[in-house]
Formats: sequence, C-alpha cells, structure tokens
Amino acid sequence: MLTRIATRLRNWRRRVSRSEWLARTLKLQINEREPEAPALVLIQIDGLARLQLDRALAEGKMPFLSKLIREEHYHLDNMYSGVPATTPAVQAEIFYGVKCAVPAFGFMSTDSQEMLRMYESNAATKVEGSLTETGNEPLLQHGSCYVSVFRAGAEHDEAHFCPASQGWGPSLKEAGPKALILMLLVNLWSLIRTAGLLFLEFCLSVVDFFRGLTSGQDFLRELMFIPTRIAITILMRELSTVGVKIDIARGLPVIYINLLGYDEQAHRRGPSSAFAHWTLKGIDDAIARIWRAAHRSSRRHYDVWIYSDHGQEDSTPYETLHGRSFADAVSDALSELPESPSGYRSSSNHGIQLQRVRLFGGQWVQKLFPVKVTEDQRDGDAPMALSAMGPLALLYNIHCTHTPPAEIARIIIEKTDAPMILYEDKESTDTDAEGKQVTKIRGWWRHGAFALPEDGEKVLGEDHPFLDEAIEDLANLCRHPDAGDFVVSGYCAGLPSISFAIESGSHGGAGPNETHAFALMPGDIHFPENGRGHWRPRDIRNAALEFLRAQPAQNLKSPPAVTTAAEVASPKNDAPSTTPAQVAAAAQPDTDAQPSKPHTLRVMTYNVHICKGMDGKLSPERIARVIARYSPDIVALQEVDVRRKRTGDVDQAQQIAKLLAMDFHFQPAMHLEDERYGDAIMTHLPVRLIKKGILPGPPENSRFRNSAEPRGALWMEIDFYGTPIQMFNTHLGLSKGERQRQVDALLGEDWLGSAECRDKPRILVGDFNALPGAGEIKKVTEVLDDAQLKMPGHKPKGTFFSRLPKARIDYVFVETGLHVSDIHVPRSELTRLASDHLPLIVDIKVPGSH
Repeated sequence: MLTRIATRLRNWRRRVSRSEWLARTLKLQINEREPEAPALVLIQIDGLARLQLDRALAEGKMPFLSKLIREEHYHLDNMYSGVPATTPAVQAEIFYGVKCAVPAFGFMSTDSQEMLRMYESNAATKVEGSLTETGNEPLLQHGSCYVSVFRAGAEHDEAHFCPASQGWGPSLKEAGPKALILMLLVNLWSLIRTAGLLFLEFCLSVVDFFRGLTSGQDFLRELMFIPTRIAITILMRELSTVGVKIDIARGLPVIYINLLGYDEQAHRRGPSSAFAHWTLKGIDDAIARIWRAAHRSSRRHYDVWIYSDHGQEDSTPYETLHGRSFADAVSDALSELPESPSGYRSSSNHGIQLQRVRLFGGQWVQKLFPVKVTEDQRDGDAPMALSAMGPLALLYNIHCTHTPPAEIARIIIEKTDAPMILYEDKESTDTDAEGKQVTKIRGWWRHGAFALPEDGEKVLGEDHPFLDEAIEDLANLCRHPDAGDFVVSGYCAGLPSISFAIESGSHGGAGPNETHAFALMPGDIHFPENGRGHWRPRDIRNAALEFLRAQPAQNLKSPPAVTTAAEVASPKNDAPSTTPAQVAAAAQPDTDAQPSKPHTLRVMTYNVHICKGMDGKLSPERIARVIARYSPDIVALQEVDVRRKRTGDVDQAQQIAKLLAMDFHFQPAMHLEDERYGDAIMTHLPVRLIKKGILPGPPENSRFRNSAEPRGALWMEIDFYGTPIQMFNTHLGLSKGERQRQVDALLGEDWLGSAECRDKPRILVGDFNALPGAGEIKKVTEVLDDAQLKMPGHKPKGTFFSRLPKARIDYVFVETGLHVSDIHVPRSELTRLASDHLPLIVDIKVPGSH
C-alpha cells in the first residue's frame, strides 16, 4: 500500500516536471526504452584542487558535497590529473583514453605553424579529429555535454557551450514563439532566481573591480572582467544545470557538465581567494539540483560522479616580477647568439579568462571578445614562436644549429630567471616504464643541468604527491610533436610558482597542487588496484565504460535450473561483463564501508521487496549496489523472486550473487512450477548448507489459516576464520498467532535448539513483522540478544517504511558471547529508493577467530 502511494507520487511528480515539459516543448528526443539501463552524469568542477576542496568542506561552503559523504556513502579520493594539468588534456584522456593529447592549452602546430588555442573552434575540431582517428570509443556517444572542449561522440545539437557545436539553437528555432513563451512561463521561478543571482554577482563584480584597481590592475581589463565573470559564474552555470536536468528527464545514457566558475575566479584572484571560494556555494547548489533530478529519474538508473580535472597553484605573473613579458625576455636572451632569431610570434600572455565567454557563441559575443592577433603574428616573418599560457611556455623554431641545446637552455635560465627549462635530446635514448626506447629529456635550472627521470625528484621535489607519474608525464610532454624545441616551466622545487600569463592562479604544468585533483564517487565505485592508490583520468574513463556496459538483469535471464553456490563459484562463459558492484566487491573501499577485519564479522539483513523500488522499478542491480556499498561478509535477503513472471522471469538470487561475486543458497517459501519466492543467504566465506524448510503457519482455528503466505527458514554454517558461525535467516508471518508458532519452531530442537548448534555462535536474522515489545520478540531475546539493544550507547533505529522508517521489524539476534561493535541503518537516497525496507548492518566481533 505504502509502496503504491510512493510510486504514484513519483509518477505525478514526473508529469508536472518542468524539465519534462521543456524536453517536450523543444521537441527533443526522449528515451522511452531501457528504463533499467545504467546511466551516468559526470560533473567536473574545473580547477578545484583537493587542498581547496578540503578547505571548502571544512568551512561549510559545500554543504551538499558534505552530505553526500556523510549520508549518501560517497567517498573522497585523490586524483592525479596528469601533465599538462589542463582541461583539454584531462578531457582527452577521459573521453578518448589518450594521455598528453595536447602539450598545453595553447600551442603551435608544427605542421601548419598555426597558433592553436583550445577555446577556438578550429583548434578543438583539429585535435578532436586526431583523437577520433585513434579508434578509441568516445565516452559521450549518444549522450550530451555542457561546457566541454570536445564533443566526445555527442551529436552537434547535444553539445552545448562548446567551441564547435550547435547546442539548442536548432531546437529553439523549431519550437516556435508559442512554445517559447510557454517555456518561459513554466520556468518563471527559475528565471527570477537566475536574475537575482545575476544581480548579486554584478554587485560583487563591481566591488571586485574597485579592489582590482586599488591593487594596481589594468582598468580596461578589470572592466571587461565584470561581464565575463557574470556570464561564466552565473549564466553559463544556470543554463547548463537546466540543460542537464532536461537531458536527465529525456533519459540520455551519459551526460557531462563542466562547472567553470571557480577556475575563472581562481585564475584571476588566486585559488585560495575569498572570491574564488564564494563561487563554490553556487556550484554546490547546482550539483545538488542535478543529483536530485538524477535520483528522481523514471527513465534510467542514474549515477552521479563528481571530480575535478586539475588544481591550481598560487602564482605570480612573470611580467609582475620582471617588468617585461617572458617573450621579450627570451628574445633578448637569444639575441646574444650568433644565429639569434630576429623576432618572435607570441600567443597572448593574458591567459584564457576573457576568452571563455566565447563559448556562449553568437556573433556579438565573438566581436566583443575577439581572439587578438598581433602584428608579429600577421606578417609571419619571424621564425621564432612562443606560446605562454599559465606556468608552461613552449618555444618553437629555435634554429641555432651551431649552439648546443644545453647552452641555449643555460642562457635562457640565466638571462630570464625562469625556474626551469627542458628539451628533447634527440641524440640519445632512454628506456621508459614500458620498456620502449624513447629520446632522452634533459634540462637546466638554477643548480645546473639535469636529466629525466633520474633527477626528477630534485626538480619537482620529494614531497610531490604523484612524483613518479609526474616525472614520466613531464618527459612525455617534452616529446610531444607540438611541444616545440624547449619547454619552460614556471614551477620547480624550492621556488614560488610563476605564471607566464597575467593571473594569480595557474595550472598546466607539473606542480603538486595543479596536478592534485579529486574524485567524489559512490560507495561501490573505486579506483583500480594497481598500487597507485588514486585515480587518474583514464581510470575514470574505464570505470565509466564498465558502468555503462553493465546489463540489466532482464538481459541476464537464467535457464530454469536450481540455483546453487557452485553456479556462482564457476560462472559460465556467457556470464555478464564485470559490473560496478563486482568492482566494489574486489576493490578497497572507503573508511566507513571497509570490509570487516579478520576478527569482525559484518552481517546485513535486507528485505528487498522482490527488488521493486519505491519508484516502481524492478532492479536487482540496484539491490546489489546497496549491498556492495557496505561490503558485508554475510547477506541475508527476504522476499526474493526466482523466475516469476511478475518480475520478468529473472532469478533474482542468482543475479544479485553474480553481481556481488558471492556464493548463495536460496530457500523457496513458495514454489509454483518453475516460479519460486523466498529467502537467501549470500557470502564470500566458506559456507555449508545445514537445513532449509517451511515454518508452521497460523493455528487451525485462525481466520488467516487459508490466506497466510507460507514462511520458511534457512540455516547455514559459515566458516569465519576457523569459527563455525550458525547463520539463520527467516521471514515471519503477518498474524501474531502465526509468528508465535514460527518462533517456537525456530527456537526448538529442529533449528536453534539443535544439538548441532551446541557450543557454536548463533546469529538469527530476518524480517519478523513484529515490533520490539511483541511477545514473540521477547521470547527470542530470552535465548539470543537483540543486536540493536546490545550495543552500548546505540539508539535503536527503524527499518520500515524506507521513506519514513519508524517501525523496527527487521532484526539481528546474536549469541550472548558475541560483541556488537557497530550498527548501521543507512538512510541514503539509494537505500530509501531501492526497497520498502532499509538494510540493517551489524558488525560483530567473534571470539576465537583469527
């Protein structure tokens, strides 16, 4: 009854959803198939380093992300962004699996001698074309993206605020004026809210404008920052958030959004500045709205992953320190050489802040914020070229054949006071980590010559969080065909970070903060066990592809055969590909969901309601994900269907066990031809079936005698590090007289009172359909202890109804000699949705286990 009411409420909510109305108004394609298929929303917080995220969480600036960690069982991991630590490089690795696809955000194509900046359409199109030629599957195929350099397989009209995309343009034109007016009226509150945010951000921008002037900043530049800040921090974020919610309502399989606001302010005022951290409040709110929309979706099972692409270093502009641009300094330094270049071409030293607004498209935006091309660039006569955006400067066309590269490197460092310079020594080779022969990378810094990888610890610092990987990636960057003749780094160990653009926060090099990103993942999604202990972009890609390829249980129907532990222990060749739940079962989980230590047994009892959630969807995968997030040693399930027509002929017990890589035994309380319904016990420990059977029904004179559902029990012996745990799982009846007879039977000599249980620890779990004060519960507690009452200082928690869990009818009863060390009744959005009961998880210290 309660389940039906909750399902109807969700359906009505969908009918009045503004996102649903917008999708239909704009005549966008809607997915009406595969409602059980997994789907993914990837949220990228651009430029937020792990250090700054930790500070924001501690100061309460991101309350929703804190809630995800605290209540929704998300775990916060380190992520290494790679070198260069730029958005295009990270996106290329996530979307296409290609490391170091570009040497920097801005660089020169050695083939065409053209300066490329990744916010420009031609540059993004050219690089993505080469990525497509690798043959790797683009991650966003059939999906959508917002504020992305690359489309990554998304159609042109599904790529929004991207350098080369159409976005909603065609749909808005086709919708017609009446539809657009209706769309505005339906979303009137959102428009009012956005207008309010724009006004607030305008006021803050004006305050920031005067602060910039008093600190000596350029008047025109500070003035131009006002509209770009408002556009990127508020308008682009709000429009993208609305777009993602529409795509969730449409049921797209994968959606990507990049939230730029923090990175924009961090470039300008510094990554730890108050203005940069102010934007995190709005980003946190946008994530909350997207997350709620994803978990209310009726078209797919959405997961939401949150990560940053890189961090930023607090930096000082080179021009501020030395009173001239780095391009001028290099030109002067090389003028002493016999074959000195007579001029140079240089990309802008003003960074990318004023150019990102071009992502809005439109002719007026392009004219207001043009890509500046200097006179030196136009004439094309000067052979030397320099691209300096952030802490990396790439030098091209240094044709000094009679001067060794080491001498040129020394001169540049000594004459310009740059921290470090690197170059590719094509005369000598080295062996990389994969055993391949590669060219040697050499360099120069304040202490003289060095080489990579052997001197990497000296130049990057022994306290670099990703030292070995950063050394390898920095060397590979120097080998990139478009990296130029010399790579100048604004970061090296022992010196403050320098940016070759006019900005207070920079990224793109190999610094410890700019390469130290984060990943906030659901409890059953973990980085691979490769010894690194952190994510990198390619790991996110692999995990996402694996998650999206997981098949719904309806596609994994089992033949009509008795499910046994052997079937799971020895899967057939056509077993499904590895799923996120299987990854979680094998991966190292976070602190709160650690697998039990050798002396601690984690037991979960869970009424799964035939895997039918509060949204009306049947999903054994969702139940498996709930279980996987808490890593129990033993799982006792009630209300499990096996090959019943009402649940799609799926063997739910077998499918859940396969997803968890566990052995299982199933006890059918009801058996109608091939259809069965009952209880199951699953575990990864050695297990032996002792007994399974039917419990007594209501008394003969009861009015429930002919209508009562059969009830059963399952008794397993589980070897827990040498201790034979006697595990009992049951689901008692609805009437009091029935439950009393069933409890008497369970406590009798055929079950818990059996001689085979003597001197062995017993655990009785299940759905007893009775409150703690009931006589049948009191009778059980005369023999075993109620775990929720046994743990000192613990306030017992209800498990039913999952949306409002006031009734405590699910129990774990333990032997008196066992110590209860912890209890969980998780009330996350996932557990409240997956079933009408919440799982009860008990950690038990077992004496004598070793």
